[in-house]
Amino acid sequence: MTVPSRVSGPRLAAFSVTSIATGGFNIPLQTYLPAFYATAIGMDLATVGLVFMISRLWSAAADPLVGWASDHSRTRIGRRKPWILGGGLLFLLSLYAVFSPPAGASPLYLGGWLLLLCLGWTATSTPLYAWGGEMASSPIERARIQAYIQTGSSIGIFLVLVLPALLDATGRGNPEIRVGSMGALVAVVLAAGILLIAILFREPPVADRPSASVNWRQGLIAMLRDASLWRIVASDFFVALGQGFRTAIFLFFVTRYMGMASPALLLMLQYAFGIFAAPLWARISYRFGRLRTLVMAEAVQVVINLMVLFLTPDRMWLFIVLIVGQGLTQGSGNLMLRSMIYDVADRHRETSGVERAGLFSSVFNVTTNAAYALAVGIALPVVGLLGFDPRSSGTDGLAGMHLFFAIGPAFGHFMSILVISWQGGSGGGSTIADRLSAWARP
Repeated sequence: MTVPSRVSGPRLAAFSVTSIATGGFNIPLQTYLPAFYATAIGMDLATVGLVFMISRLWSAAADPLVGWASDHSRTRIGRRKPWILGGGLLFLLSLYAVFSPPAGASPLYLGGWLLLLCLGWTATSTPLYAWGGEMASSPIERARIQAYIQTGSSIGIFLVLVLPALLDATGRGNPEIRVGSMGALVAVVLAAGILLIAILFREPPVADRPSASVNWRQGLIAMLRDASLWRIVASDFFVALGQGFRTAIFLFFVTRYMGMASPALLLMLQYAFGIFAAPLWARISYRFGRLRTLVMAEAVQVVINLMVLFLTPDRMWLFIVLIVGQGLTQGSGNLMLRSMIYDVADRHRETSGVERAGLFSSVFNVTTNAAYALAVGIALPVVGLLGFDPRSSGTDGLAGMHLFFAIGPAFGHFMSILVISWQGGSGGGSTIADRLSAWARP
């Protein structure tokens, strides 16, 4: 494969428009939609948690298939591009069904359309990240490209959150309009993004590879045997688990414990600062290396989440400070880990001659989706067991929810540090940490 020269900023910005949609969709999926179906539609809290967990696990299972297929697809327009365009169309169709459901929609309706929605999202985002990883070969340039894509995701989330804030400010913030407007915005940006990719971007030529069946078996074996790969994806699993615990009950915590009428304003504040997070941490990584930057960023996240223990409804100033801190560290761990995964793909390409960037990127997404699935599947039932009922106006369960909202995310981020820093042997006279340190150097 021929790696292109440095990609200009405007072209990277155009390429990242699709990530605005895929990122903008993520927070409603984790935060607004479960609460919407549990309250406005009236589904049982445990049922909602189960349906969303299954959809995430389905997305995780589909990811390796999409990644492997995009590695080995051969069309006139490339390998990744057909998947991004086709997945984008399925994504668009399913957005309307999930974000604008009929009154009294059943769990079967929600589950069926969520499966299609998550499949479309996976078929769009996995090849997009893999293509971005192939645009450069140097660690610094890879961190730069991933920073553009990550910034696009943060912009998407910010834009999605502006809508409910504006609707609340104008007195039109009922749940149906709020959620429907989010879906419409994601759809418009997604349509623009896939159109830009269809018109402006061509994939670099690739050499002929061994047969797809051989590649599948070899890829699976190589993936299972690569301890360094699993170190990275395990670390990302815990990053995502911490994020998922927090987002799953964020709306309930803000409205019921802190007593705020418009949680969208806080999320908007967080993601406004989150727009600057990826460029900030990318530059820090140029100085300290990606591994050290990852550990620093996750340590900051642990401290921020433990500070939530000191929150009381009359300390809104502290909540705002913590929200800003969350924004400035947002996605920092994911950014470092995503850029490192393509170093693993390079090593496999050099030793075997087989392209596995899409497959490895998809495995990365498997752990992320699995973490989000477990997060919502654990968080909602746990706070329910602690006595919290979203349909009740009482204070039962608020203390337990507060405790989980602080300790759950802190645990996830702490475990990501522990996994990535563990000095385990990998054979051949070197440790996995040594390899990671070598990749982490600027």
